[in-house]
Amino acid sequence: MTPHRLLALAACLLISSAAVAERRLPLALPILEQSTDVLGQPIVYPEGQARISSVVITLAPGAETGWHSHPVPLYGHVLEGTLTVDYGEKGIRVFRAGEALLEAVNWPHNGSNRGDVPVKILAVSIGSKGRPNSTPATAPAAPAAAR
Repeated sequence: MTPHRLLALAACLLISSAAVAERRLPLALPILEQSTDVLGQPIVYPEGQARISSVVITLAPGAETGWHSHPVPLYGHVLEGTLTVDYGEKGIRVFRAGEALLEAVNWPHNGSNRGDVPVKILAVSIGSKGRPNSTPATAPAAPAAAR
């Protein structure tokens, strides 16, 4: 190969490398990958026509979600603040900004904001048409030791 061709080839490679670097490919940062919910129950997709929906929930300081359960899988991502979730006899869990969770399915729980800044949660329900993503639930009886 002549020196001129070698120089031309090197220039082409240099330009190609710069073009690839300029493309700025997206960076994928894993957040959550699991097949069980926060209580260790396996995630099972609901039957019927799929319906995926998402909402951003905001809880003011001192606010609660109220006791409820999810008959379908739900992915939650705490965007701001600290969320405290009471699962009754299964205990209390705390989720901070940046943390993700697969919420308990068919298990009553109550989320609350015990902090002094709003809590914002992205909630993505993996549901099915005609089926609610959340249903009201009754608070479990307090343990005898707490009465």
